[in-house]
Amino acid sequence: MTTTLETKAHTMWTTMDSPVGELRIIARDDALAAIEFSPFRGLSDGRPIGERADHDPLLARAVAQLSAYFARELKEFDLPLAPAGSTFQKSVWAQLLEIGYGQTASYGEIARRLGHTNAASRAVGLANGRNPIPIVIPCHRVIGANGSLTGYAGGLERKQILLGLEQDALF
Repeated sequence: MTTTLETKAHTMWTTMDSPVGELRIIARDDALAAIEFSPFRGLSDGRPIGERADHDPLLARAVAQLSAYFARELKEFDLPLAPAGSTFQKSVWAQLLEIGYGQTASYGEIARRLGHTNAASRAVGLANGRNPIPIVIPCHRVIGANGSLTGYAGGLERKQILLGLEQDALF
């Protein structure tokens, strides 16, 4: 008789208040898997899958680092990340991590960094919009070629707040 052991991912979460509204931070196993803006998606009633674990060391570290970021005391996050996505999406998200605090890049620049032409800007934009770990993977730092804010999954107001927070911290 052969048996297979199927390991299930252990998912847990916590919430925190921030200048861009309440955030839900979700960890899966030993890495950050998502940050959600309120109103939360989750299950049909908005609850996430998994258990609330406000005192979990990883989630507590994420809350502490996000709090320091919002207080303009932290410019680079140091957290294990495990965003779920396609190979292309993950390559875009890796490029987002290269955009420094207080800096911006256009969708076309990201496409070129990945070895594509400007024609891939739309695909970069779609991958950017599906980033499951906003703020930490700084999709808010991607702007239109003409400097416009363009879309943001968390809403343009949140994007403006995040960019403003970083700009204010630089001066």
